[in-house]
Amino acid sequence: MYKKPIRFALAVNHAGYFQAKHFGDADKYCIYEWQNSKLTFLKEELNPYKTFDEEQEHGSQKKGRAIINLLKRMDVKVLVSRQFGRNVQLVNQYFIPVIIYTETPDEVMPVIKRHVKWIEDEFNNHPAAYKLFVLKNGVLKTIIKKED
Repeated sequence: MYKKPIRFALAVNHAGYFQAKHFGDADKYCIYEWQNSKLTFLKEELNPYKTFDEEQEHGSQKKGRAIINLLKRMDVKVLVSRQFGRNVQLVNQYFIPVIIYTETPDEVMPVIKRHVKWIEDEFNNHPAAYKLFVLKNGVLKTIIKKED
């Protein structure tokens, strides 16, 4: 069983709501930690890369790598958003991507708590390339296919 603390980054707008935008386009990230059967809010982190390299290419790998490095420095392990773009093929090498259908972090917390055993299992059994999780009424895990 996975026993280390698990940090989550929730992609929200300035008002604290999830939007139908890619993870990297969020205004900020709310960082939570799962430990000892509790989810605790740690901090908010503004997304300094929201528009980074977007003039060149939407879904830029340069932007994706910058966000990956930012979140790795914070020891984040799980990304939570309404949507992910094509950079999900990069992020799933470092993080478990989770798609949700709620509007606020307060609404998603009980859903995460109810399904955290699946996330812990993913860390224990699939460390090379994590699957994409969809949390709604249950849990759906899918393999992220690489573009040719």
